[in-house]
Amino acid sequence: MQQWIDYCLAKPGSTLSYPFDNHIPVIKVGTKIFALFGQHEGKPSISLKCEPFRAQSLREQFEEVVPGYHLNKKHWNTVVLTGSLGEEEIGMLIDHSYDLVFKSLTRAEKEPIQVESNRA
Repeated sequence: MQQWIDYCLAKPGSTLSYPFDNHIPVIKVGTKIFALFGQHEGKPSISLKCEPFRAQSLREQFEEVVPGYHLNKKHWNTVVLTGSLGEEEIGMLIDHSYDLVFKSLTRAEKEPIQVESNRA
C-alpha cells in the first residue's frame, strides 16, 4: 500500500492527512480528497473518485472494484489491493481520480498547484 501512497503524493499539490484516525491515510489535492486508504473485508484497499459510467463499468469488469465504502457510490470506487488488478490499471485509476478532483478545484486553489507543477 505504501507504494500507492507514494504514487499519490508525487502528484502536484498532494498532501497526506489522517482526519479519521491514525490508520486511514487520506490524500488530498488542494482541499479535496482523491484517495483514501483503508481495509475492505480485511484486505488493503484504496477508494478513488471515478466518473459514474466508468465506475459502474469497472465494477462489472473487475471483482476487486466495488462501490465506494462509506462514500457516494455513484462517484467513488473502492479497489481491493489483492494483486489481481495490475499496477498499470491501479495507476490509471489513481490518475483519473486526481484529474477529476483537480478539475473541481477553484481557480484560486488550482493556480499554486499549476505553478508548482510547471517548476517540476
